[in-house]
Amino acid sequence: MRTPIRAVTPESSTAEIAGWVHEIRDLGGLVFLLIRDRTGIIQVTIPKKKASPLVLEAVREVSRESVVRVTGTVKAIEKAPGGRELVPESIEIISQSASPMPLDVVEKVPAELDTRLDSRFLDARRPRVAAVFQIRSTVIRAVSEFLHARGFINITTPKVVAAATEGGTELFPIAYFDREAFLNQSPQLYKQMLMAAGFEKVFEIGPIFRAEEHNTTKHLNEATSIDVEVSFADHLEVMALLEELVIHCYSTVAESCSDQLAQMEISGFEVPKAPFPRLPYAKAIEIAAAKSGEKIAYGDDIGTVAEKAIGEEMGSHYFIVDWPTLIKPYYAMPSEADPKVSNAFDLMHPRMELASGSQRIHQHNLLVHQIRSKGLSAESFEFYLTPFRYGMPPHSGWGLGAERLVMTMLGLQNIREAVLFPRDRHRLVP
Repeated sequence: MRTPIRAVTPESSTAEIAGWVHEIRDLGGLVFLLIRDRTGIIQVTIPKKKASPLVLEAVREVSRESVVRVTGTVKAIEKAPGGRELVPESIEIISQSASPMPLDVVEKVPAELDTRLDSRFLDARRPRVAAVFQIRSTVIRAVSEFLHARGFINITTPKVVAAATEGGTELFPIAYFDREAFLNQSPQLYKQMLMAAGFEKVFEIGPIFRAEEHNTTKHLNEATSIDVEVSFADHLEVMALLEELVIHCYSTVAESCSDQLAQMEISGFEVPKAPFPRLPYAKAIEIAAAKSGEKIAYGDDIGTVAEKAIGEEMGSHYFIVDWPTLIKPYYAMPSEADPKVSNAFDLMHPRMELASGSQRIHQHNLLVHQIRSKGLSAESFEFYLTPFRYGMPPHSGWGLGAERLVMTMLGLQNIREAVLFPRDRHRLVP
């Protein structure tokens, strides 16, 4: 059984490690191999005069990024990575790596993002890149544990559907036997239907698909959405839940991922503080006009330039609230005080939108009216509308983008860095 590299200590007498040859340094009388596995890097030191012929033969043949197994004696040495080295008794080349490689895993030669994504299996060997996905895994685990601890039920909804969640044309059509179907853009309709089933509190972490022809640093055509729906709750209650969840994710990363943050050279990792400011939509477009010069008519959406200007003004996580009903989806509940304003919200990071949510309409007739007011056919949504005839509780919820959460948390420059195999307008492989 191999020993994980992190578990090898100077107090060990012998160890057997297996991993990739990260770097080879031949200094004449000494050869150093840096061996890497998912837990870290260890230095293997080969004194040429003392090493066995089989060890020396393996050292001559091995290439960088080959997979090897090394057995030897562990010694403490201050200058070596981790304060220890392995003097080998045997080196076995398990899998020889071809040379030259498509990119430099040691990162001495920088590579463009497209080159990195073309050879993602190599790119992900880089400790700095691997750290991103170790942190992402921690975030997803933190979300699940947080919601389970609060009595939520984990659900799985269909990804092949007959109708669009919010109408529109930004859908990927597929041939489903003798009918047309679509890849789902959101679990929205199904998680609402489960409120009628009496589940009360549900969540899903799963893929969503949007056929938007974007080519930006913050959009994907396949993304991971963290979705929540809660019965007998209004929009303010699920906003508080979302705020608490985001803070919990940051806190968990701060507590559990110090090595990964150091690998990414992130110092001073800050956990956001509650409460996040609540910024009314009307005030938000005023800030945008004042700071960017971009005037937004009341009832228009907030674009990238305005979003950036508002984010610079706010400086930390915040909510935009009191959105005009006309620009929010048909299922967003209009305010009782002013039906022109909806009980909807967006969670914003200074760089971009992270989540969107609302109190939902639970009255059948009002929901039909809102669907038709958006120019959609209520008949196309009959499977969704039927549960609203048989006792639908009031409910609220939101959807949070996992990649955007990780991207903004770690200061990544491109959302594609937060997903292993991104799907965008131009990329379908690997």
